[in-house]
Amino acid sequence: MKVFITGAAGFIGGSVAVTLIKAGHEVAGLVRSDERARQVESFGIQPVVGDLADSAVLETAAGNTDAVINIANSDNREAVDVFLNAMRDTGKTFIQSSGTSIVADLADGAHPGKIYDEGTPVDPLPLRAGRVALNEAVLAASDDGLRTMVICPSLIYGVGLGASKDSMQVPWMIDLAKKHSVGRHIGAGENIWSNVHINDLVDLYLRALQDAPGGAFYYAENGENSMRELAEAISRMLGYGGRTESMSVEDAVAEWGEGGARYTMGSNSRVRAVRAREELGWSPSALPLLDEVEHGCYRL
Repeated sequence: MKVFITGAAGFIGGSVAVTLIKAGHEVAGLVRSDERARQVESFGIQPVVGDLADSAVLETAAGNTDAVINIANSDNREAVDVFLNAMRDTGKTFIQSSGTSIVADLADGAHPGKIYDEGTPVDPLPLRAGRVALNEAVLAASDDGLRTMVICPSLIYGVGLGASKDSMQVPWMIDLAKKHSVGRHIGAGENIWSNVHINDLVDLYLRALQDAPGGAFYYAENGENSMRELAEAISRMLGYGGRTESMSVEDAVAEWGEGGARYTMGSNSRVRAVRAREELGWSPSALPLLDEVEHGCYRL
């Protein structure tokens, strides 16, 4: 199969692209510079230089491939519309990448929150309302003569398989712990995020590409931990004896910005990937997050 991936130089996109190539698929990938083009080319990805604002580039890519996987931006409605319009009535496949911050609350580290599965209605915070609307538009497009689906990962950990090796949240917390010589979390650190290893997430993308029905929405998770538990594991890994300390929301905003602090590091995002397991036979097998932090790829 010929597959076009946006975000091919990124953590998720590069990992999906490399694994597709190993599985025998032909992969082209959107990158934003000649330097990035050289990087992805070394992994066997055919680079296409441009960005999500280049409608002509996106339309051409959609015409030249059997499937498009958008991993570059979960909120860019204009680019997704270009792909969906170009692929209408072709029977081709379009996969949109979302993220479980669509179910995030504003707990500020104070308490664990609600658990969602694919059948639970989502009432997003304003910052994520557009993403939820975009997900719904993608799924509805399965009635327009193409096969569409949405994959919605939780906190992702592990080492990337392509040009970019690092995820976001765990490295953020490691860097912060190094800065203060102690694990840190917002408030009580009782807020919980579901999580998934990059290798297991990539497997879900491949299974969805091969077997998912049109209009399918899949959460991706294989366990969950509080931010305090993660901070403790990082503290042990760095030799700080598992010690942690609370930080204020204001300090967190200074470190990560309003969105990063309140919508991500201080929020709850708890999901269950019921549909992927039941419908696609997805069976995650990588090390759990805390074990990976202490004994796996993050071990220093």
